[in-house]
Amino acid sequence: MRRVLRSLLWIVGVVLALLLLAFGVAAAVPLESDPPIDMANHGAGSSSVAPAMSGLLRAFPAETAPSGNPTTPEAAELGRLLFFDPVLSQNDDIACATCHHPDLGFSDGRPTSVTPGGDAPARNALTLWNVAYARNLFWDGRVTSLEEQALVPLTHADEMGVADPQTMVADVRAIPEYVALFQSAYGLSADAITPEAVTRALAAFQRTLISDDSPFDRYAAGDFDALSSPQRRGLAIFRSGATRCFECHGAPTFASDTFRVIGVDSDDPGRAGVVADGVFGAFKVPTLRNVALSAPYMHDGSMSTLEEVVDFYRDGGGRAHGFAQVDVFVNPFELNEQERADLLAFLYALTDERGLPQTPPTVPSGLPVVAPIDNPARAVAAAHNAGGAVAGAADDSGGPGTITVAPGETIQAAVDRARPGDTVEIPYGVYHERVAVDVSDLTLRGVANDAGEWPVLDGQGVLSEGVIASGNNFTVGNLHVRNYTDNGVLVEGSQGVHFHDIVAENTGTYGVYPVRSSDVVIERVTVSGVDDAGIYAGQSENVIVRDSTAFGNVIGIELENTLGGEVYNNHLYGNSNGILIVLLPQLTSKISSGAKIYNNVVEDNNIANFAPEGATARIVPPGSGILLIGADNNEVYDNTITGNKTAGLALFSLTGTGAFNENELDVGPLAEGNYAHGNVYELSLIHISEPTRPY
Repeated sequence: MRRVLRSLLWIVGVVLALLLLAFGVAAAVPLESDPPIDMANHGAGSSSVAPAMSGLLRAFPAETAPSGNPTTPEAAELGRLLFFDPVLSQNDDIACATCHHPDLGFSDGRPTSVTPGGDAPARNALTLWNVAYARNLFWDGRVTSLEEQALVPLTHADEMGVADPQTMVADVRAIPEYVALFQSAYGLSADAITPEAVTRALAAFQRTLISDDSPFDRYAAGDFDALSSPQRRGLAIFRSGATRCFECHGAPTFASDTFRVIGVDSDDPGRAGVVADGVFGAFKVPTLRNVALSAPYMHDGSMSTLEEVVDFYRDGGGRAHGFAQVDVFVNPFELNEQERADLLAFLYALTDERGLPQTPPTVPSGLPVVAPIDNPARAVAAAHNAGGAVAGAADDSGGPGTITVAPGETIQAAVDRARPGDTVEIPYGVYHERVAVDVSDLTLRGVANDAGEWPVLDGQGVLSEGVIASGNNFTVGNLHVRNYTDNGVLVEGSQGVHFHDIVAENTGTYGVYPVRSSDVVIERVTVSGVDDAGIYAGQSENVIVRDSTAFGNVIGIELENTLGGEVYNNHLYGNSNGILIVLLPQLTSKISSGAKIYNNVVEDNNIANFAPEGATARIVPPGSGILLIGADNNEVYDNTITGNKTAGLALFSLTGTGAFNENELDVGPLAEGNYAHGNVYELSLIHISEPTRPY
């Protein structure tokens, strides 16, 4: 027996010595660290403009004009004439306007504008509307300024074909009117006109092509009659968790400077043809401004109508055709015929040609100017964009009031009558509808029956959300939300959000879901039966989750790419994972930091992970209490963590999960500066993956 004890002691001593040696070596090796985060541009939180009638009102980004090329009236007028003048082409037969025709949404109506056999992939002509805000140009983002962009089609053999830019400049110098215009715009004599001066003028003109007064814009600014009822319903679908259109095509530009794989079947490498770490088949997210006017669609022009585009996304993009790598936001969703029509109606509401420039009847060279083109989509857009007054809308002059859903009335009808400051009360009953809220300063509140039961929103397993809102200072509570396919309550892009006293069960992906929002309070919420996170805050800032319960979900509570949070006094049990604090790549927000997780009971989270195949939530290991993945500077303390069979507290880097391609990582992957203390662990482990930095 003594011999056995001596042997055991010897083994323990050796193990301890090895551990000490390992720690000593680790201490001597410089630690990896993530690059610093640009705190002025971290991307978390609301982008709503406050104060505003509607939470949909968003500030446009800064224009991209360099200091050396301000958009003066003289420069823009010179650029306009050059844009329509074929003199810039090798054979005096193609103008910029040939492939970017103003009557076709500044596209050309053809599938592709590069001829077969060219040394670049055949691609569709991108619209120029709101190109002033774009920081990556062309489908593959090969250039980052309009000045640089303009030279590419001028000199491309399969476009305007200028073999020697100096010969183009010589043609311009020979035209007295252009010499005078360059003198007026830039103070240049004829001899000083260069190819760069030509591209500066073209860029200055293109920055005037602004679309910001569509029916949607007027609606977002508080004109609630600017959209028809189908368009309002379509807007709710557009920003729903089912379609997730807003994830890539967010207001106000309805574009993104990111590159996504949606699964259009072609051999075009896209971004991978430009940068070494680009993903094959990833292309720039184009604007949807004036999208109804610029058919056909996709980088290869393979879809002739918006109907085809909607159907493609409805089927899950390339996933339906076995495409290997499709963006996480492109997933199949259900749309009935009415919903499909409503979504299309909303896309027409992004039409605005108020800034359409006049096509010059003649140009200084005397060469033919592109002829006008009859675009039948204009008439279709006009028919959709007739607007629609809301019957019984509240009178703003009387100040805030209370609107009660009348017997036989839908909740949506009452919400449509509300104005900022109003409270909409929902009497007890069972309501089968999706409710969309765009008004700021609105309270949506259930009224219990004599038994204390809250009114029920029941999606019957076919509707995507119970409530979807974008208004600032929005409060929602005293509701029972059940049987929706994607979310119980979703709030997007809002400042000042309060969820309280909500029961959400079987609501698809999330129970309550604030995304890209700021100053959020979630309290006394109970969620069960969702296949992602019961209580979820994504890409948000300053989020409090307290006094809530989540069970029977994949994840109980999740803060994803969120800056500043408090998670306390919650009970998480019977999930796959209790609490997840995570930083994910390829999102607008590039930060997950500063959460305090304390005084929670996290127990017995051991059910099988039932997230759908391909969902990010599949990375969560069953049996985990609290997970921190790639997140920084969080404090985990005074929690009771018991009965979680895989790990009570686990800390991973993004690379440590094995779930992300290195080419996808546009955020620092390491979990840094985290501090855990004062927690009680029973029947669970602490796990730290490598590579990461210690607490």
